[in-house]
Amino acid sequence: MPRPTLTALVSGGKDSVYAAYLGATQGWPIRELLVLEPSDPDSWMFHTPNLDLVDLQGRALGVPVRRVPIAAHGEVAELEALTRALREGGAGPISVGAIASSYQWARVLRVAETVGRRIYAPLWRVDPARVVREEIAAGLEIRVVQVAAEGLGEAWLGRRLDPVSLDELVALAERGPRVHPAGEGGEFETAVLDAPFFRERIEIERTRTERRGAAWRWVVEAARLAPRPAPARATAN
Repeated sequence: MPRPTLTALVSGGKDSVYAAYLGATQGWPIRELLVLEPSDPDSWMFHTPNLDLVDLQGRALGVPVRRVPIAAHGEVAELEALTRALREGGAGPISVGAIASSYQWARVLRVAETVGRRIYAPLWRVDPARVVREEIAAGLEIRVVQVAAEGLGEAWLGRRLDPVSLDELVALAERGPRVHPAGEGGEFETAVLDAPFFRERIEIERTRTERRGAAWRWVVEAARLAPRPAPARATAN
């Protein structure tokens, strides 16, 4: 009997994409990428930077993208939009990238229960530094697209998350509570440009930097799909 298809609730960032990838590797066919688009740049529920990149991620995966705009501000409007989106998206499970945010987790779980759908949350309560190390080791190409925390400045924008940069984030977290190693407190946001289940990778062509209050944002103005690099061949001695 075929397994139900998976709706991947994604933002384009590392954790939601990685959760979808883990679902795919465990045999869940991805039905669609679902992205909620708040008009409020300070949304507590949803990621807002560079949501247009999700369209390229969908093309790289070969699956449709369903975009749900949220015109009004506030938690009530966002939860109503999420309820409509999950009610209209079939009956299969929903993947989410939540790690430690009880605020987001409790609300998504409540909405899913209301519409009768299951949640697939493979990262929930896993050590955050371990999650990011696994994402890097799996082959995700992750770029920092927004920073909003002490110790993280404009120089981090566009930077690739790799073992060195992760060690820096962990060191910042150990010195104080202001930086979550996976950015779940909004300290930083990311975009995934490549992943093992992509057929092509995203190539950034043009960006600009903007500042809003305490936050710096790397705005992608133009991007395209490009061939993924061929795997390195082993050479005989």
